[in-house]
Amino acid sequence: MRFARSKRGLRLKTVDSCFQDLKESRLAEETFTADEVADMLGGLQAVVHSEVESELIHTAHTNVLLLCQLFEQAERWYLKLRTDASELENRELLEQVAEFEKAEFISSRKKPILDTTKPKLAPLNEGGTAELLTKEILRLQEENEKLKSRLKVIEAQATTALDEKAKLEQALWDLQLDKGKQEDLIKAQDLSDLESKVAALKSEFEKTLSDRVENQKSLEETLVTAKHDLLRVQGQLSLAEKELEKKFQQTAAYRNLKEMLTKKNDQIKELRRKLAKYEPED
Repeated sequence: MRFARSKRGLRLKTVDSCFQDLKESRLAEETFTADEVADMLGGLQAVVHSEVESELIHTAHTNVLLLCQLFEQAERWYLKLRTDASELENRELLEQVAEFEKAEFISSRKKPILDTTKPKLAPLNEGGTAELLTKEILRLQEENEKLKSRLKVIEAQATTALDEKAKLEQALWDLQLDKGKQEDLIKAQDLSDLESKVAALKSEFEKTLSDRVENQKSLEETLVTAKHDLLRVQGQLSLAEKELEKKFQQTAAYRNLKEMLTKKNDQIKELRRKLAKYEPED
């Protein structure tokens, strides 16, 4: 309202300047003929008409831009807005708006005082099926991302376990090769000690290898479970998106558009049928 009041004040000043220009430029003489007076009034009428028309057009266009912003926000959240054009001519409401503007204009000239008791507008709360579906989709997406991260960690652990297994097998093979070479060089006693060490090392290696195999099996089972959970979450996400799409198809805008397309198709078929009657036969 402050913006509209400011623009209105500028336009009124422009109208006043039109009259002032007429006084200064045309009212230099003391007497005028009827034709001269009519000519001056006609010119003044054209200028004032142009200024008023320009202000009305500008006001209408600014209102359209303001409503477009509100409609876009409502469409984004699937809100249904209802308007009553008859209320635009409600004199009681118009008088209340005028009183409100007058009070605000008077208070704006005074020193502003912080009013802690003045009620504030409550924030717009989201609600309805669309809100629930949107929250469910966001929750499933977050769960999906968590499962993907967990799956990557499990895959990295499985890869590390396989690499360690390969290294241990290679170490055992190298150890066995070293054992074969040393059999021809060392004595029987040293050979017996070496065999004991090899047996202990082999036992320890087999135990470690068995632990690695069990760990690998556990990781593989966890990986399979994570993949199943991922597929389940993706399925739930797909169902939620289909449900949201179904809710959108049930809206009045979608049904109206579908009905219009059906009528247009019927009209095209009827025109083709009529046109076929007038086409020459081969």
